[in-house]
Amino acid sequence: MSKRVAQLYAERLERYTTAMRGGMPDRVPIRPFVAEFCAKYAGFTCQDVAHDYTKAYEAVIRTGKDFDWDAMVVNMVWVWTGLAQAAGLKYYAIPGIHIPADTGFQYREPPEDGAYMRPNEYDALIDDPTAFLLNTWMPRVSAGTPLSLLKGGMAMMQYFGSIGGQVQRMQTENGTVSAIAGIFKAPLDILADKLRGYLGLLSDIETQPDKVKAACEALAPHLFAVALGSSDPTGTVPIGFWMHRSCVPLVAPKHFSNIFWPTLRPIIEELWRNGRQTLFYAEGNWDYHLDDFAKLPTHSMVYHMDQADPAKVYAKLGGKFCLSGGIPNALLGFGTPDQVRAKVKQVLDTCAKDGAYIMDASAIVQNDAKVENMQAMTEATLEYGGYSRRRPAAPPLPKPAPQTIGRPTRTAPGSVEPWDRVKNQWPPVTGDAELVKNIWAQTDGLAYMYAWQILESF
Repeated sequence: MSKRVAQLYAERLERYTTAMRGGMPDRVPIRPFVAEFCAKYAGFTCQDVAHDYTKAYEAVIRTGKDFDWDAMVVNMVWVWTGLAQAAGLKYYAIPGIHIPADTGFQYREPPEDGAYMRPNEYDALIDDPTAFLLNTWMPRVSAGTPLSLLKGGMAMMQYFGSIGGQVQRMQTENGTVSAIAGIFKAPLDILADKLRGYLGLLSDIETQPDKVKAACEALAPHLFAVALGSSDPTGTVPIGFWMHRSCVPLVAPKHFSNIFWPTLRPIIEELWRNGRQTLFYAEGNWDYHLDDFAKLPTHSMVYHMDQADPAKVYAKLGGKFCLSGGIPNALLGFGTPDQVRAKVKQVLDTCAKDGAYIMDASAIVQNDAKVENMQAMTEATLEYGGYSRRRPAAPPLPKPAPQTIGRPTRTAPGSVEPWDRVKNQWPPVTGDAELVKNIWAQTDGLAYMYAWQILESF
């Protein structure tokens, strides 16, 4: 890494982290979550970047090199459809196979009578979520053969093993900060996204709400473990929290208050106690719930605005949490550069006047965004987003008390078959028993990771 790039990276990292911790850097950092836009800019198709992650990486590098952005995601397309194909996952439409090559990959919502978890299977999920995923859910959502399981596992190891190199390449070639690390979703959203389907969940929360809540409580310790285990171990960048369909009006206020929030809030607070910020990527409009979010510990999250009212969000959360986003994707796709500049100035005047704001589009930027509009968003931020004074990141705050996450399940997070459960199936250990136990736990943990990463990431 050249001296110039190293200095650029240091400046961008300080700018980004200062804003996230409630400070006022030299200017507003720019951190667009650009996915298929990178493909378009770099001359690739959606099929290219979805099915060959090395091309997705290259598209990020090329785009980052030409735009003056402080932070990017290593691969915002994220779902490698080569892995989906290897595992035989049934819920994706893959560009160039099921849909046109220049259309972003699509998630196929199951019909209510075809959900991958049946309405009478809550007890099995509550008892042992990991066993349910491996024995019931995965055979339904995938090809369900030993070969598909083997290919899917090897593909995941290959993909995840490449991410560190992409982070390094972004830093050393472009001086770009890797914006997030880790994966997290709310328990109720997991039920809606991958298990019962949205329609099935809506029926369940009316007909068997106690089962739904118990399932969320059983999922919670595992979702926490995956979030913490996949996060930046230094706590420098936040964990991505993808918020899907648990806000009003998609669920009733009583279900948000009785199920969604009480099974989510302890996880966020416990992640913060462990030194991890959470990036609330509030897809849709979560304005109805801002008062609840405001009760979280100061600086424990970064709040990203999609269809929110920036003025309302700032009035409720500004000064306590860093905000990001608010530039409509429709404007970036169908507006003019002058309209984009005007909107950028409006959002900056509303949300960035005292620091703690990060420039971004409202939602993940796909290939319908115009290059000239992304340039306008960047240039307007550089023009209007400077600060005449600076304020450092907030000092560390007292952490909340330890939280009890959800309810215990038959198999604890991190394991599929704990050694204490299977050791009697092996000959007596004549040597170092702790060594045998530790190695078993490590390899057993790989199977655990595969099941839960398929559920959350793929």
